[in-house]
Amino acid sequence: MDDLVTLLREMFESDGASAYLGEDVTQAVHMLQAGALALAAGAPDHLVVAAVLHDVGHFGAADPMGGHDNHHDDAGAELLARWFPPSVTEPVRLHVAAKRYLCAVDPAYAAVLSPASVHSLALQGGPMGDAERAAFEANPHHADAVAVRRWDDAAKDHDAPVPPFDAFAAAVVSVARAATVTP
Repeated sequence: MDDLVTLLREMFESDGASAYLGEDVTQAVHMLQAGALALAAGAPDHLVVAAVLHDVGHFGAADPMGGHDNHHDDAGAELLARWFPPSVTEPVRLHVAAKRYLCAVDPAYAAVLSPASVHSLALQGGPMGDAERAAFEANPHHADAVAVRRWDDAAKDHDAPVPPFDAFAAAVVSVARAATVTP
């Protein structure tokens, strides 16, 4: 488990230092703020881990969203599935769909998206239609994905405090360890 924490910390320190898609924070700051918001909300460890790792699929991308959807949600979930259970990987996989869902069901939500989020929303397919909405709502992880999405959207504040990655290490280890225990 120490190797996992070291690997993730190094990713945050290297790839995470990159600009975050037109926002006024780096990728690492954005993700750490999302994790801090999940902690402040009293979220369970699996959602704290999902929040802090939700955009890990952007790491290493030369141009993460430059004119097309890079499917960072799927890439991140697939990477994280090596260590974490679906309670982490599915909210990560669904956090883009959650944005599309919220835009379809909550006009007030769509009105407060940052310009960069509006741009990526268009690349990601825009608001969901009725059939997509019904399928999303039927997914057992949809509510967790919506929670991660809301923290994601709020985690773009240049002036907000940012905890170090190590503030999440215990939750990462706890959730990863639980995933390796077989019944």
